[in-house]
Amino acid sequence: MTLTRREFLKGTCATAAAGAVGGPALLFADSAFAAPNGHDTVVHLFLRGGLDGLNLVVPIDGADRGFYEQARPNLAIAATGAYGALPLTLASGAGTGFGLHPSASGLRDLWNAGHLGIVHACGLLTSVTRSHFDAQLYIDLGTPGQQGIGSGWLARAMNTQPNLNGAEKLPALGVGARQPVGLLASVQALTMASPSDFALNAGAWSWQTVRAGAPTGFAGLNETLAALWNGSTALELGGQRADRALKVIAQQTYSAPPTGWPTGVFAQQMWTIAQSVQFNLGLHYATLDLGGWDTHDGQGTAGSGYHYYQNKIAELSQALSAFYAALDASGHAGRVTVVVQSEFGRRVRANANGGTDHGYGNPVLVLGGAVNGRRFYGSWSGLDPEILSPHFGDVPVTTDHRRVLSEILVKRMGNANLSTVFPGYSGYAPLGIVRDFGTVAKPMPGISTELRARSAMAAQPRVDDPDLLERLMRYMRELVD
Repeated sequence: MTLTRREFLKGTCATAAAGAVGGPALLFADSAFAAPNGHDTVVHLFLRGGLDGLNLVVPIDGADRGFYEQARPNLAIAATGAYGALPLTLASGAGTGFGLHPSASGLRDLWNAGHLGIVHACGLLTSVTRSHFDAQLYIDLGTPGQQGIGSGWLARAMNTQPNLNGAEKLPALGVGARQPVGLLASVQALTMASPSDFALNAGAWSWQTVRAGAPTGFAGLNETLAALWNGSTALELGGQRADRALKVIAQQTYSAPPTGWPTGVFAQQMWTIAQSVQFNLGLHYATLDLGGWDTHDGQGTAGSGYHYYQNKIAELSQALSAFYAALDASGHAGRVTVVVQSEFGRRVRANANGGTDHGYGNPVLVLGGAVNGRRFYGSWSGLDPEILSPHFGDVPVTTDHRRVLSEILVKRMGNANLSTVFPGYSGYAPLGIVRDFGTVAKPMPGISTELRARSAMAAQPRVDDPDLLERLMRYMRELVD
């Protein structure tokens, strides 16, 4: 493999950024799958751009079908036929009035197997906005209407997670080229685009050690890093953690996806998470993005000859289906819960450009072996234009997305520290979308969960120090200039 400077920077800077905020000392397991984990893993998938949920979870009969066709004469997914929606039925066989996009056959199969539940009309119940930036930030931070909190909801969940003993090799993972905002202020998370980004000892010469035949005094990358970062400042300590991570990840055992695994970056990222679960590295929280959902124009419909949205749905459905199948085969599916959400939905009425504009309510998908699937959750107000404001405008949000996430944290992760994870939110009322996992760990008596969380975070280097991160990344760039 030839490693370019760009690839080096992408992998190394991500590692360094994780190291700068107290990343873990990583050790990877043998390539053989470990026994199923003794804990659960939450995977948060953010569909950035604003998913058109009405063309994923499609009204297929009743009054809503008529309103849907009236509002989208050229974008509506057919109710039946070769390019028709895939009907969603209850376990009893009764219809639900909805179907999935015809390219979502993998999701349909998960639904039929009882591993997929859908919360319709979900999203930001307060601080509603049509701004991508604001809506995404509110969800990433877990604090609608508040942007200056300085930590992400996943980071706070990780920092308050009961029963962690420090021996976990990879307790939190962000899969991408930059640290996810949801993990902002996590002192235990690693961020990487893919394991191959860290294979720095391949190619024409070794990045890790001194090359055979090199001139006297020549130093390899690890020797150089050790010399640069041998002090005790926050920058140097962060560099030392990055150096250790580089050395250890070189021993990683991640493999290419198996034959038949979907192609593409997103599917590869799902495979990375699947292996991280299977290797029993102590992974509790993982997050990744799938962008490209801002379909203001040229959205296309199934069978129309232009398939942008159709292809996006296929990409999503195929990767999630393969992910579940891989975990099911290794005995891990019952301990992994995937939450799929977007910052907002699209308006009911199609626009004049063959697309849809920013809306509000949207479906949230929850899938896993512990999901009470093949059911809809929440409240659906319908598409009557007299209900929607303005006429055929927005699907009203009836379920706060934090209600869904809170239930998963409490029931599956044993984390009842909701006032810390979601400050200001007091609407915890389980929908019943997941099954309980044992006894929920209670906060220590006499000490508030908020105080304990603040104390734990204060004892660690701050992730929101832009000068520290910028200096660290500048050092990394200078190494290869």
